[in-house]
Amino acid sequence: MELEEIMQYFVTYGPIAIYVIVLLEYLNLPGFPAGVIMPLAGIWAARGELSFLVTMLITVAAGLTGSIILYGLGRGGGEAFLRKYYHRFPGHRELIEEKMEYLRGKGSMGVFVSKLIPMVRTLISIPAGMIKMNFRSYVISSTLGVAVWNLVFVGAGYLFGDAVFSILS
Repeated sequence: MELEEIMQYFVTYGPIAIYVIVLLEYLNLPGFPAGVIMPLAGIWAARGELSFLVTMLITVAAGLTGSIILYGLGRGGGEAFLRKYYHRFPGHRELIEEKMEYLRGKGSMGVFVSKLIPMVRTLISIPAGMIKMNFRSYVISSTLGVAVWNLVFVGAGYLFGDAVFSILS
């Protein structure tokens, strides 16, 4: 799919398209990567289709929604899943427990920093739920991390996107 087609999707479905696509990315579900969608959302905002602030609010809300869903899955079913996983892959137990201990020790700061690391940023929510991290602390640190990550990508699209978009189209 070409970039113009994705932009047309934004025009057709509006801000809800941005929300849904970013939400799916934060849930680790197949779709367009947020690293493509968020800069395009920034370009859309730069073209005056939506304000930059509203674009940021939509992407942060989508990221936080996905993070909370994964936190809930970790809190509600993570232990049972981990038992089955350990049974199937016993050699991974030490590494996983080491990472869980790291998260217990770092707490909110561990979640915040993890939200800034590709691949880890979406997955950290599950172990945070599994260790029953304080929900309020989790939401605050997740919101801050998601906001910083999204600001970089939406901001890049807003500031530089039309130049890159014209080259790629």
